[in-house]
Amino acid sequence: MSDSRLFKILYYLLDKKQATAPELAAKFEVSPRTIYRDVEALSGAGIPIYAEPGRNGGIHLLHDFILDRAIFSEKERQEVLTALQSVSAAGYFSGQEMLTKLSALFHVNTEDWLEIDFSRWGKSTSDNTKFEMLKTAIIGHKEIRIIYENTNSKKSERIVQPLKLSYKSKEWYLKAFCLEKQDFRIFKLNRIIRLELLKQAFVPRPYPKPENHWPQPQPRIVLLFSREIAYRVYDEFDETEIDRQKNGDFIVRTEMPVDPWLIGYLLSFGAHVEVIEPKALKDILAAQAWEIYKKNNP
Repeated sequence: MSDSRLFKILYYLLDKKQATAPELAAKFEVSPRTIYRDVEALSGAGIPIYAEPGRNGGIHLLHDFILDRAIFSEKERQEVLTALQSVSAAGYFSGQEMLTKLSALFHVNTEDWLEIDFSRWGKSTSDNTKFEMLKTAIIGHKEIRIIYENTNSKKSERIVQPLKLSYKSKEWYLKAFCLEKQDFRIFKLNRIIRLELLKQAFVPRPYPKPENHWPQPQPRIVLLFSREIAYRVYDEFDETEIDRQKNGDFIVRTEMPVDPWLIGYLLSFGAHVEVIEPKALKDILAAQAWEIYKKNNP
């Protein structure tokens, strides 16, 4: 007798509510006689399962039956609680009471091992408030009005249908359908300056999966960082891109688009970065630094 098949029969009945012996026999590729033996085994294990004869009969579970802790192994019970604790820490639901009840039911204690704060340093509440509003809008299928500033410092007002929050490369993004553009868009959370939750509901549509094509090639960039900025080099570049020099400095070889964001990013390193190549990027960075110098040294 297969224990795995017994569990599959149980899960099938929890989903379908009832089934016939021939139906179960065909699904699990055994004989109806074997199914009836499985039903007896489940009943003997304390599962409220029964077979009802007749034209409209079949195999049933009691209407109010739910899985209890005996169905899960100790490891599975721990994993269920750990998963719920992770979701709770991320702010997706206020589940402390649920966690307490499940811990008592499973006889498993969970450690308080995870804490998540969505705010940036120096911003104690605004980022967390923004995240909470977006969560409410996504789960409740409510439109939002945002003021957004793009990479060219251009502000725009949009009404969007929020679909999903996405975390990628150390940043949070909102995937949404923009009513103005009538197309799907991605908004960086840090650039959403203002956010208003609207009453208008919408029917969510699936965000399209990225097309499976080769990425556009980016310019090769070689940067020299001083050893004093080592913590940022390791924080912001992949270790395969970093070559530490004998004197402690770093050569970083990477591929990135040359745009206003990259210029501002490199300027944030101050005098601790030197562009080795391409020369055009070196010239742009030098010109920007000169403009900064003139504005601050009249």
